[in-house]
Amino acid sequence: MVVRTRFAPSPTGDLHVGGVRTALYAWLYAKNKGGEFILRIENTDAERSTEVSVNSILEGLQWVGITPDEGPIYQTDRYVRYKEMADYLLENNKAYRCICSKERLEKLREEQLNAKEKPRYDGHCRHLNLPLSDAPYVIRFKNPKDGTVSFVDEVYGAIEVENSELDDLILIRTDGNPTYNFAVVIDDADMNITHVIRGDDHINNTPRQINLFHALDIHPPIFAHLPMILGEDGKRLSKRHGAVSVLAFKEAGILPHALLNYLIRLGWSQGDKEIFSLEEMIHSFDLNHVSRGVSTFNYDKLYWLNQHYLKTMPPQALEDAARWHFDSLGIDTSQGPALAAVIALQAERCKTLVELAEKSVYFYIEAIVYDESAVKKHLRPVAREPLTLMLERLREEKQWDAPSLHNAIIEMSERCGINMGKIGQPLRVAVTGSGSSPAIDATLALIGRDVSLKRLEDALNRFF
Repeated sequence: MVVRTRFAPSPTGDLHVGGVRTALYAWLYAKNKGGEFILRIENTDAERSTEVSVNSILEGLQWVGITPDEGPIYQTDRYVRYKEMADYLLENNKAYRCICSKERLEKLREEQLNAKEKPRYDGHCRHLNLPLSDAPYVIRFKNPKDGTVSFVDEVYGAIEVENSELDDLILIRTDGNPTYNFAVVIDDADMNITHVIRGDDHINNTPRQINLFHALDIHPPIFAHLPMILGEDGKRLSKRHGAVSVLAFKEAGILPHALLNYLIRLGWSQGDKEIFSLEEMIHSFDLNHVSRGVSTFNYDKLYWLNQHYLKTMPPQALEDAARWHFDSLGIDTSQGPALAAVIALQAERCKTLVELAEKSVYFYIEAIVYDESAVKKHLRPVAREPLTLMLERLREEKQWDAPSLHNAIIEMSERCGINMGKIGQPLRVAVTGSGSSPAIDATLALIGRDVSLKRLEDALNRFF
């Protein structure tokens, strides 16, 4: 048996980070078993499904690197198939036409609620064997009346439901559109899905779907339902907690691998191991160690992981991702120091690519922006003479590299009888505009000789 999993989002909004975790688990399980991962777009809700949301899903999955072996497959391309299978169930007395009006169903629901009963269809049309006519109708499934439906969930264990608790669900609506529970069963059957890995909000749908599989004489797939993700306030993760759309994490400067590494541990574990390469994720992932408990999204933990990868990944591997953020700031990194060199210098000091880009703007712009508080604190009259002498000394420097510049600064601080900070900080503000930067010798080396000397000269003319 070839393991086949799927991710089947509805394109009614941005791709939520909880959906990415579901996709990740399904993808990893398939890869771990040497199987296949299918992407299906469940877009039968014509009123809410949008092309913008479809593109968000595709772009989000591409960004994190979850690539389907098949798809995207769109449910709207399969309406003929759904009609065909609904007719099959009708012909085999496993479904029926129902002409109950909206008014009758609303009245039935009201009566059941008043009687403190569970609202459900009462089977009024189940045995009428209504022929095809011009009257509007839906097609309902003849759910078994007796017995139980049971399955063993890979996360939650054995689950059993009395068939008497389930009503005759609608398969095809009056407008010809299939319902979710019907379309998903036909899709999973036709696509030979062996394992359905999805959120636990679908657990209540599973008994209904299993009965449909049995009615079609198809063995149901194995199910694994994932507990939901909560915010730190214990409520379902939403925008009020911060970024939740996967592309919002991209905009926030999170690396895709850092997000995947965080998400794999958000409900699954392998001992105390926290850091996973992609190969380790694929090799290690199973369903046996998925937790039944809800998971809490901790942004600090995510930022910690992101900083770990900023510091440990080769700078060249981060160039494209970092350049995207510089471009967002309108900064052209083609003119100036090598971007990989800037990343290497700044990575230790930053938690996100946004922070890295914002702190590194002065490497690439001609007219730097001065921090007023830093100017007030460090470019005081007392700094004029040391900076003037420093400018003269730097003009004489033949070897423009960090060690040589470090020695020049030490030499000048000794000559002026001041500690390095008294000259290093004014020099830092003069050439970067800020009181905070990496080591000033390395910063000067990377900014370059001509630009450094010009900025220092300009600062002396402007502030003294």
